[in-house]
Amino acid sequence: MRMVDLIEKKRDGKELMTEEIQFIIEGYTNNSIPDYQMSALTMAIYFQGMNERERADLTMAMVNSGDTIELSAIEGIKVDKHSTGGVGDTTTLVLGPLVASLGVPVAKMSGRGLGHTGGTIDKLEAVNGFHVEIENDEFIRLVNQNKIAVIGQSGNLTPADKKLYALRDVTGTVNSIPLIASSIMSKKIAAGADAICLDVKTGAGAFMKTIDDSRELANAMVNIGNNVGRKTMAVISDMSQPLGYAIGNALEVKEAIETLRGEGPDDLTELCLTLGSHMVYLAGKATSLKEARQKLVEVIKNGKALETFKVFLKSQGGNSEVVDDPSKLPQAKYQIELPAMENGYVSEIVADEIGTAAMMLGAGRATKESIIDLAVGIVLKKKIGDYVKKDESLLTIYSNIEQIEEVKQKLYSNIKITKQKVDAPILIHEEITRI
Repeated sequence: MRMVDLIEKKRDGKELMTEEIQFIIEGYTNNSIPDYQMSALTMAIYFQGMNERERADLTMAMVNSGDTIELSAIEGIKVDKHSTGGVGDTTTLVLGPLVASLGVPVAKMSGRGLGHTGGTIDKLEAVNGFHVEIENDEFIRLVNQNKIAVIGQSGNLTPADKKLYALRDVTGTVNSIPLIASSIMSKKIAAGADAICLDVKTGAGAFMKTIDDSRELANAMVNIGNNVGRKTMAVISDMSQPLGYAIGNALEVKEAIETLRGEGPDDLTELCLTLGSHMVYLAGKATSLKEARQKLVEVIKNGKALETFKVFLKSQGGNSEVVDDPSKLPQAKYQIELPAMENGYVSEIVADEIGTAAMMLGAGRATKESIIDLAVGIVLKKKIGDYVKKDESLLTIYSNIEQIEEVKQKLYSNIKITKQKVDAPILIHEEITRI
């Protein structure tokens, strides 16, 4: 088998066979296939695409390029959740304890964030003492005991994907649905999930800006998951404005606590109930999505979800007192209000730019070496469709620096106010189920 023949085959729009895809991924992982040939192949895939069978084969070849997490010692159906990103996306912090309180095992492998705010691990580390450096045996014991634990990402999961992603980033082939879908799904499958719930974002703050692109990606990932034996569902949700009100690590933990208490923002609560219903259904803990949702609402009302969060934090060394007293989370030195310049309706809050403003305060990483300030960030007071009076606060800036004129200008430039009444955006665009 020669790589040049396979490049030409895909260039001409023909199918690559299972063993050919395995040959490519094995060769690229062990360096017998050079970057320049892999670049040519990814460009051919970018233009010619891949069919469902090819996408599934590519995904499994990347899964098998490195270690996989063995979770068979965990009782029950392990359901993983993946979000394609966004701003103020606190869903994992809420969903984990929420579904775990119904007996769904949440064995979560998470990473640190590079961008607007920290990843799930960074956010959890806003809780003093919380740590994810636990041995695999302890991780499994905690999931069996508490139904939830979070561990840091293993170094050798899907090495082919890591190499391929770095290559795509510098060869103009990032925006290829087969390559995006197989990249995401390979990591989820290698992490040991039996079933996968996908939250595919759409809008200004999302990787996929249009509903058509988001739908194409969601369908591609659902098909891959189901084709390789993982029950997979997807929800397409709005990210034209930040989710919830809080953007920043400790601020998002506080908002997650409020949501688990039943006092969170409407949009964050609704998305968590929608995603959670799919997770509970996939885990076989309800016979329908409607029944699953009713059960989730009940554990919020009776306090079981909040108690599960408390136990989870304590079991991994965290100060669980923050659940009852969020003032024990890191606190910023300054709270600065951003007043509206005119009367009117909020018509636009450009999610990714608001996220960049939070990063400028120190809430996220501009580079891998950046140190996150866990206390800082932004809490919105108004969302799209809300009426605001001149001089009324649009948001509160939490900062450890007093002079933040550049941040204020960034925020003013990306929050639009109009005289005409504006409707709030649709939160849940579609739910894709094919089991």
